[in-house]
Amino acid sequence: MNSHPDQLDHLDHLVLTATLLLASACAHAPPAASPSAAPAPFTVRGQPAEVVEGVTTIRAATARFASLDSAVAVGYPHDSPQCYANGTTGAMGYHHVNRGYVDAQLDLAKPEILLYERHPDGRYTLSAVEFIIPYTRWPADSTAPVLLGVHLKRYDDLRIWSVHMWVWKENPSGLFADWNPRVQCPGAAAAMTHN
Repeated sequence: MNSHPDQLDHLDHLVLTATLLLASACAHAPPAASPSAAPAPFTVRGQPAEVVEGVTTIRAATARFASLDSAVAVGYPHDSPQCYANGTTGAMGYHHVNRGYVDAQLDLAKPEILLYERHPDGRYTLSAVEFIIPYTRWPADSTAPVLLGVHLKRYDDLRIWSVHMWVWKENPSGLFADWNPRVQCPGAAAAMTHN
């Protein structure tokens, strides 16, 4: 089969143009979306094996929530109006409560609250989780609920039992401390104290 030289030049030109367009598109395309990277986990030290295993379980369940959009997809709200800080003691961050998880059960894979830091550029970083049980589900005059061998604390002002776990941002005050001195609230933050 003989081809006319003009036809080959035209065909070669089309192939070359298509190749250049494809190469240019690939070079200028944004990188392929990758799964949201959770903050780098730190080593949990000085805790019983039950707690270390629990932290591993919580991290596995919440790593996808490094992206706030992923948390929203399973029922956590996108917006949280206040960042909670307590002077030099530190801050907690923004509390995103999944009301569908608020009951009398404590499930490591379904923390009731995710705590995020919001950065000046608008990014959110997952810092901690909080497990809560309201007094309406576990009366205040009862024995405290227990999670990983730790008794939840009573917060009469909020009418809940609660425990924080700093599983994504190391806390020099402790894994179960309320406030983390390494967490900051942007601008004016609401002060919050617990009785």
